[in-house]
Amino acid sequence: MPARPGTTVRAITVLVLVIAGCAAPPASRSPDVSPVIATASPTAASTASPSAPVTPSPSVTPSPSVTPSPSVTAAPKPTPAPTRTPAAGVNRTSIALVATYDVAATIHYDDRAVTLDETIAVRNASGRPIDRIKLNTVLARIGGMRLGTVSVDGSASAVQVDDQTIVVPLGRVLADGGAVTVHLRLSATLRADLAGSNWLFTRTNGVIEMYRWIPWVSLARAFDRPNHGDPFLTASSPRVRVSVTSDRPLVIASTGEQVAGSGPTRTFEARNVRDFDLAASPSYTVTSTKVGAVTVRIFALPGYPTATIMGYATDAIARMGALAGAYPYPTFTVAQSAGGYGMEAPQLIWIPGGLSGRQLRWLIYHETAHQWFYGIVGSDQALQPFADEAAADHLARTVSGLWRSSTCATQRLDLSIYRYSSACYFEVVYVQGSLLLDSVRKAMGADAYWAAVRAYIAAHRFGIGSTASLLHALQAHTGVDLGRILAPRLPSLF
Repeated sequence: MPARPGTTVRAITVLVLVIAGCAAPPASRSPDVSPVIATASPTAASTASPSAPVTPSPSVTPSPSVTPSPSVTAAPKPTPAPTRTPAAGVNRTSIALVATYDVAATIHYDDRAVTLDETIAVRNASGRPIDRIKLNTVLARIGGMRLGTVSVDGSASAVQVDDQTIVVPLGRVLADGGAVTVHLRLSATLRADLAGSNWLFTRTNGVIEMYRWIPWVSLARAFDRPNHGDPFLTASSPRVRVSVTSDRPLVIASTGEQVAGSGPTRTFEARNVRDFDLAASPSYTVTSTKVGAVTVRIFALPGYPTATIMGYATDAIARMGALAGAYPYPTFTVAQSAGGYGMEAPQLIWIPGGLSGRQLRWLIYHETAHQWFYGIVGSDQALQPFADEAAADHLARTVSGLWRSSTCATQRLDLSIYRYSSACYFEVVYVQGSLLLDSVRKAMGADAYWAAVRAYIAAHRFGIGSTASLLHALQAHTGVDLGRILAPRLPSLF
């Protein structure tokens, strides 16, 4: 349907163009009933003590800027032949890079040691020259990362580690369409508890969890935040291949599919994903079923409510696909996590043990909804959480029927994660955000609303969307002036 002319559409359109110029051709960490942290029950296979409840990250000054991480140390580097850097660089990178990843990793269950050998083939598709690449990995903040020599096309690069970002100078200006190969090695140590953000990279309660561990094309975002928001912005990759060698037999739930190996070394491959994550345990059992062409799998420890979770997961995949467009991957995996929060990854979600009732039901639906909002269409999760969490939560509540009011005062919804408190981030961005979108759905009519959502996802499929482009898609599918509903809550866009 034609867009209503006037200030509303113009304002959204202008912001879309601004965002496109900067980033042209990017779960809840909180249960629904209350922000209680669930932990998995210890198993006989675990040598770790039961973890204490997760506490929020220390408060920081609300700013997306980054600061060097004092915990990161670099391994001694050999002295390579000097690499000449052009005198006139462009001091620029971009998220619009097409990268494929080949990774060989070793994971030691007993001593928690992890090593990684990674080759990234990168093509500049940004439309402008660049002279550096920024790679994101949480290992720089919570894994005690030890970085070896990093090379670009075989020549050593004078990299810098800034917060959770590895900045890789290319040594030359890379024109649009140009390609380079980056190679790096690193080692890290899995955490032994779930405190703070440690649950993203830990071996606790018999389960290994590894999230945002592979250095990945991104832009710099500050890791510290006053809540459980996702401080990430990552580009989708057409292909990722990861070989994992473990020191003991592990059952591995991962993004992608196992394509080779049956012993200590197995290889996995994924396509059109913006991250590759895994959960692993020597004690997992696997249950699977089919929803149309999609295989749904549950990786669980003894006592996990597998049948209940399978029912929620299969219902969510089928009904969300009918509203937002078909699920694009051949498999969907639910893995029992070590504890902490629920979390989404492409083709994979982590759900802690010990949950039941409304809390468990909501968490399954919410994390599954991230397969569309984050998986298929990405966004700047740190600076624009509305496009990520509010959109996913609205899809989840629509399908699950689990609506409720917010326990925090009404606040604006166009802020970064760094500007919401721990107490009200979930209540504002998730709960109030989903209620606002439902008001839009009612004003537009359900058919027009979901047609607009499908159009938005199709337009940014495996790319980067934004709050502005989502709202523009909604306005373009109705003659109702949505500005009167949206402007009070998202004033920076109007």
